[in-house]
Amino acid sequence: MTDTLTLEQASRIAAQALAAGRDRGYAPLAVAVLDARGCLKAFLAEDGTSLLRADIAAAKASGALGMGVGGRALQARAQHNPGFFHSLAALSQGRMVPVPGSVLIRNGSGALLGAVGISGDTADNDETCAVAGVQAAGLVADAGQ
Repeated sequence: MTDTLTLEQASRIAAQALAAGRDRGYAPLAVAVLDARGCLKAFLAEDGTSLLRADIAAAKASGALGMGVGGRALQARAQHNPGFFHSLAALSQGRMVPVPGSVLIRNGSGALLGAVGISGDTADNDETCAVAGVQAAGLVADAGQ
């Protein structure tokens, strides 16, 4: 079992996340997959996504990775401590969007491989597609529930 997110895995996550959204009739999605270092490994955006969707998807993934928890957990924390999260957003130069739609990517042993962030539909629907993409790559999605 590898402790590194491969390009093949990242590409599969992005493609399968988009497929999951299309299968469910969701709005056009943008998907950003980061490795454990926070480097962009794969990015896909469907026709019809709006201008900021790429930035939002990347910020969702970056925030999850930077804080070590999925977007759902980030949202819960942000609701209880909004001042801290406003500071985090400023400190990260906007690379922190604490809402569902981002999940950590883990291998079967629980090692952190990266994160995926999605933007385009509701936050819950974005998260559903992120989980589907990670699972399609044979990895474990950690949404931070």
